[in-house]
Amino acid sequence: MIAKPAETEQAIATILAERWSGRAYDPTVAVSNEQVIALCEAARWAPSCFGDAPWRYIIWNKHVDQAQWQKALDCLVPGNQEWAKNASVLVLAASVSTFSHNDKNNRWVGYDTGAASISMCLQATAMGLMSHQMGGFDADKIRTTFELPDDLHLWAMIAIGHPAPLDSLNQEQLERELKARERRPLSQQFFNGALHSPFTSGE
Repeated sequence: MIAKPAETEQAIATILAERWSGRAYDPTVAVSNEQVIALCEAARWAPSCFGDAPWRYIIWNKHVDQAQWQKALDCLVPGNQEWAKNASVLVLAASVSTFSHNDKNNRWVGYDTGAASISMCLQATAMGLMSHQMGGFDADKIRTTFELPDDLHLWAMIAIGHPAPLDSLNQEQLERELKARERRPLSQQFFNGALHSPFTSGE
């Protein structure tokens, strides 16, 4: 895996700077059960409203059950299948819609599940693994294939595995892999007290 640390205006924690969504995975190196448990633990300890932890993760490990993993891969859009086929693990990030303590609607489930998902991805980076979150999947197909209830929110698929040399990618994928990482400037997304007062990093 090539190193693509974020170019930040101020130094941030190394693990945050080094996490990025690569596509070059080594299909021959398994992600162990111990590593999967560590990924789950990282997500488990994410913050959530009332500590209710509405997230539900379905995990498919190719080296444990290739048939089920293949069914999950088949639910990705073709463009994601092309590179995710080399990832050892696929994960569906989902959530229940109500609080467990009173069955009332929980409007924060998406926010909370996102927090748990980035915790999982940061743990992957810490262990030398690579992760890539995807919105490109067929929600209806995955719901039918794995008999998921209609009230389960399906947010993203996450590919996780060991990084591989870039020669495993086709030309289009390679160009995207080598493209510089970019983000909008702080002033466009962060504000001092009100939306009309952009936050700046100047003196």
